[in-house]
Amino acid sequence: MIDIKQIRENPQKFKKAAKDKHFDVNIDRLLYLDKLLVETKQKLQDIATIKNQIGKKIPKLSGVVKEAEIANLSNLKKEEQHSQKRIKMRQPEYDDLLAQVAQPADEDVPSGKDDTESVELRKEGQIREFDFEPKDHVELGMGLGIIDIERGVKTAGTRNYFLKGDGALLHWAILRFAMDYMLEQGYVPFSVPLLARYETMMGTGFFPGSEEQTYMMEKDELSLVGTAEVPLTAYRMGEILSADELPLKYAAMSSCFRREAGAAGKDTYGLYRIHQFDKVEQVVVCRNSREESNKFHKEILSNAEHIMQALELPYRVVNVCTGDLGRGQAKKFDIEAWMPSRESYSETHSASKFYDFQAKRMNLRYKDRQTGKNIFCHTLNNTVIASPRILIPLLELYQTEDGSVTIPKALQPYMGGKEKIEKCE
Repeated sequence: MIDIKQIRENPQKFKKAAKDKHFDVNIDRLLYLDKLLVETKQKLQDIATIKNQIGKKIPKLSGVVKEAEIANLSNLKKEEQHSQKRIKMRQPEYDDLLAQVAQPADEDVPSGKDDTESVELRKEGQIREFDFEPKDHVELGMGLGIIDIERGVKTAGTRNYFLKGDGALLHWAILRFAMDYMLEQGYVPFSVPLLARYETMMGTGFFPGSEEQTYMMEKDELSLVGTAEVPLTAYRMGEILSADELPLKYAAMSSCFRREAGAAGKDTYGLYRIHQFDKVEQVVVCRNSREESNKFHKEILSNAEHIMQALELPYRVVNVCTGDLGRGQAKKFDIEAWMPSRESYSETHSASKFYDFQAKRMNLRYKDRQTGKNIFCHTLNNTVIASPRILIPLLELYQTEDGSVTIPKALQPYMGGKEKIEKCE
């Protein structure tokens, strides 16, 4: 949520942010409603003051003068009701427009229309050169009997799958390895609700805007979360924290659900764009300090990079351009793993910085030590690892000529010491 005072002071800044991020929000209409509501609420205060003054005078009056003041009081009550009705009519539209205002991107975020115009910062690791014809992850998975997409579709519809045997074990090994690393870094582990109320989805910035991507349980007025970012970030919503508690560092392993609305015909092959997956997510809640936010943005990115390096997967880091940022994101780094079957680097992680955008929507504050004032926190989040998408580069880059797959050394302890996945006869 953006402070309306900032929008009043520099409306062009927020018009530009909306244009840069491809969000359609009428800033002029918002400011018109703001002016109307401010004036009406001030009128209500003035009426209340006059009513109070008249109420004190009436017992001391008599005759015509008293009757005149009673009539005056009656007229004021009618004006009061009219003003209250006016506010009731306009407030929902105002609230809705304010919730749609986009946070301006940081100055060092590249301008661009979509992810094709994001800027590469660096590449890490070596891309494997094959001396045989490599298979893609679906061919490998089916050959090894560890992935079954056909029965996943038969059971649950398109973009669904089964992982079985060593495929399921490898999937869990990746998640457990990532969670263990986050525990070593001092992050508090969570098992989180996978259903969220509207207030939670709105508070974290997913509503309004992502309703079409969300599986919604209309009967219960709940939504399945697309990421553990939602319950983790909202865990302390509505609370006033002690400054001594900050920073809060959380990590959760959870299932995630996404409708992939608008993705018809896009990335339909394999495990890249699916409806259900599992993820280890990291969330940081810190003091209202840009310097501190920048520090933790680097930290959460580093955590994700450590996992990629431990798995010895080549990747690149990109500074995401304005056109590919979410409404509340001030800056985002993506990690993209090299995927041989896609012949490109493709997104596996997103590290996002929100400043106080989410905290304002959730009313998440802390008491400042020096001033004693309640200040909105800053929030950040990033994927530590998400599977089965990460199985794409892992299976494809670790395959051998005979169709087996070598298990990365970092994961072997989580696979009972097994070094290779081979087809079970």
